Amino acid sequence: MASQLIEEQRRGAEIHKGHGVCRQHLVPLLKDLSLPEGILPLEDIEEFGHNRVTGFVWLIQRKKKNHMFEKIKQLVSFATEVTAFIEDRKLKKITGIKARELLIWLTVKQVGVDEQSTEKVVLLTATGLSKSFPKSAFEPEPCLQSIDMPQVFKSVGCLQ
Repeated sequence: MASQLIEEQRRGAEIHKGHGVCRQHLVPLLKDLSLPEGILPLEDIEEFGHNRVTGFVWLIQRKKKNHMFEKIKQLVSFATEVTAFIEDRKLKKITGIKARELLIWLTVKQVGVDEQSTEKVVLLTATGLSKSFPKSAFEPEPCLQSIDMPQVFKSVGCLQ
């Protein structure tokens, strides 16, 4: 279904290919929306698209990724295709993101910065449950440079 939505939105969209180029366009967009840069810790991005007229964005990555946000001990799964409609401080109508709560995976439908406290990020699930976290929990981890272990750093997203 995400693929169909992407195809509908391609007309008039800016489309970028390749991990480095996609990150160069994605990071400033997240900052413009006042969202933390690490809210979408995706690897090996193959395509990023943004339809400015409709506010639709999509990411296609090589493979599914499970990511643990260490500061809040929250496991989140990112599908190979992630889509959303953007607004100021919000990603809405999200597809391709699930959060693990206890023993079940819940579909995340919206992520946004709380209007009352701009230092909180609120995740809203398809079931209507919401949970807020400190915005700092979604900032990217600082990367250490190592000549001896470049593959280790690449696997955690430090080398682009």
